[in-house]
Amino acid sequence: MSGQLSEDTLFDGRLACVQHSEGYRFSIDAVLLAHFIHPRQKDVILDLGAGCGVISLILAYRWPAISLTTLELQPDLVSLIKQNISLNNFKDRFHVKQGDLRQMNSLFTAEIFDWVVCNPPYGKIDTGRLNPDSEQAIARHEIAADFADISRAISYSLKNRGKAALIYPANRAAVLVATLKQAGLEPKKLQVVHSYPGGVGRLVMLEVVKNGGEELTILPPFFIYDQPGGAYSSQMAKLYEPDFS
Repeated sequence: MSGQLSEDTLFDGRLACVQHSEGYRFSIDAVLLAHFIHPRQKDVILDLGAGCGVISLILAYRWPAISLTTLELQPDLVSLIKQNISLNNFKDRFHVKQGDLRQMNSLFTAEIFDWVVCNPPYGKIDTGRLNPDSEQAIARHEIAADFADISRAISYSLKNRGKAALIYPANRAAVLVATLKQAGLEPKKLQVVHSYPGGVGRLVMLEVVKNGGEELTILPPFFIYDQPGGAYSSQMAKLYEPDFS
């Protein structure tokens, strides 16, 4: 992996995010997930497998009263998180931890977070082509942890009735729901993300509640583009507005 960095911005330059020019780079999925949740004032949020920290950066920008903890396995990405926190003057609102989510009991006290956000690896280790860049491969494939590990880590971290939000491929939604339920995480809100109207669902965003009852709300679909090869939809463009509400 190259040591070169790029500085990208969101919200008309009001939020900066440094990331590696090669290797793991955040995608539109992170932007979608960061706008999916609606925390309360002073909620404490864990960003599990945080990458360069972009989801937490967006949350910190949008919700000035929350505090955030990032957990990331890879040291180079942890360094980027710290750089991004400093760059955006968020030092008083962040706690950064390096570690393996399969060892949560050695990293955190149980049940201390109000929310967990997670953009987990999408690819099973035995399917698809692995990226030759190890940073990208770990971020995109279940190399360091599988989804059952991630579900247990979420359940361990959340307070009773705490919430988690995830984004995942729509064609693996059944696995997503079943595995989370096994960990005591009950689906509450689900939104299907389509590339454009008339296209099949590409992603699902799911909110779960720890030890919640069985009641699932299906939200209206989300369209990224107006049409194939077209511009962002008004829904998507709004997520990049500086004063999103």
